[in-house]
Amino acid sequence: MTLSGTFMQGDAVSQAVSLLLLAMSVASWVVVAWKVWLLQRASGDVARSIAAFWQSPDVDAALEKIQVFDRVALVAPLILATKIEASAAKASLALAGNKTQQLTRVLRNALHGVLHKLQFGQVLLATVGSTAPFVGLLGTVWGIHHALTAMATAGHITVDRISGPVGEALIMTAAGLAVALPAVLAYNIFGRSIGRIEADLEGFARDLRELLSKEPTS
Repeated sequence: MTLSGTFMQGDAVSQAVSLLLLAMSVASWVVVAWKVWLLQRASGDVARSIAAFWQSPDVDAALEKIQVFDRVALVAPLILATKIEASAAKASLALAGNKTQQLTRVLRNALHGVLHKLQFGQVLLATVGSTAPFVGLLGTVWGIHHALTAMATAGHITVDRISGPVGEALIMTAAGLAVALPAVLAYNIFGRSIGRIEADLEGFARDLRELLSKEPTS
């Protein structure tokens, strides 16, 4: 029996579970494809952008170079945040505290923004990886219950009558695992890549704060 035939023979609950697993699978694979593209670019962009910054004569020249290398916009927002801080209104609370405190505040906010871009999709992968097996198990339990109920009303039970419906119900468990495993693997692999990029960005933000905090206030 084909998967489409199994789906059509199921009741509303079985079909709903199948559609939910399909939606979870599609969503997770879309996120996986997007994050592979993002993290591959980000790994090279961050390294090249930081190197270009320290090889530049000043911050303005560095920003021009980085806007070429930083295609994912992870390093440039940190530098732009410091320039926005420098032009903040004199009477605003943005200039409260000394220069180091001001830079710490704006760099922290900018760093949160770029890290949110890197972390986007991780929650979905974690959710799919942790819940898909249980969704599949729900479909299995419901399918077995539905099959046993139908056979009990038939009055005549044979191995042939049991094996088919139970086998179809167990497909739900396999489907749940098939949806969950790629999401779990991708979550762990991406987590390591994000951790390395995050460490580079945090180190650059600290160095940038130390550099700019020593400049005289205009």
